[in-house]
This record gives sequence, C-alpha cells and structure tokens, in this order.
Amino acid sequence: MTVPRVVLDTNCLVSALIFSRGRFAWLREAWQGKRFVALASHDTVSELLRVLHYPKFKLSHEERETLLAEFLPYAETVKIRTLPDALPDIRDPDDIIFLVLAAVAKADALVSGDGDIQAVKSQFHVPILTVAEFADWLQGQ
Repeated sequence: MTVPRVVLDTNCLVSALIFSRGRFAWLREAWQGKRFVALASHDTVSELLRVLHYPKFKLSHEERETLLAEFLPYAETVKIRTLPDALPDIRDPDDIIFLVLAAVAKADALVSGDGDIQAVKSQFHVPILTVAEFADWLQGQ
C-alpha cells in the first residue's frame, strides 16, 4: 500500500501547527506519523511563511522556526517547472498555487476548507476534500 500524497492549503497547515489542541491537530500527527505525505512547493512554503508572520498570531522568530520544523522535514518538496494545462478558473488567484502543486505532483488529494477552492471541486481531476472528508478518506486508505 502506498502512502497517499496530499496537498494541504495554508489554512489547514496553520491550524494544525498553531492550534495544537484544535480540531485540526490530528493532521500534524498524521503527517509526522507518515500516514500521508504532505506536499509543498516554493510558492506554498512562501505562502506559509507569509501567514506565520501575521501580527494576529504574535509569533516570535523562534516560534515560527519551531513550527516550520514541525512541517518542512516531513514534507515532500515538488519543483514546479511549468504550469499545468487545463486548471479550473478560480476566483481567488492566490489559491492557484495549491491546484498547480496538486496537478504537478499528481497528488492523491487536495485538502482545503477554502470556499474558492471547494467551488472548483467538480472541475479538477484531483479530489478536493474538507478536513473532515479527508479524515474519513484517510481512514479508508
């Protein structure tokens, strides 16, 4: 059985990393326990870094480094050399990075609660799942 390769959007990642007792905390345990491989690209990691700098999180440099160490060593980094064809039109252009990563990496799933990403679910060849749907899906793997 192969381990599923999965793209997590930034909101899912940040929730799993920052809110260690929250409802997404199991995600961190799952990627660290190798129940799935989290996929990352230059653009998705840049986005994660940007969000971890948001003033509302009040994270010090050391805290950001610690959170990144909880994710990056477990992630498979995918180089995006060319943009894939036939991506669905997505309302928020900032979300395209997750579709690109999922397509180029031939991901088994893209996990996101983002309404703009969910809205293109039927037009994308990679399953787009909410965190709750992903929990059920992962159980079935």
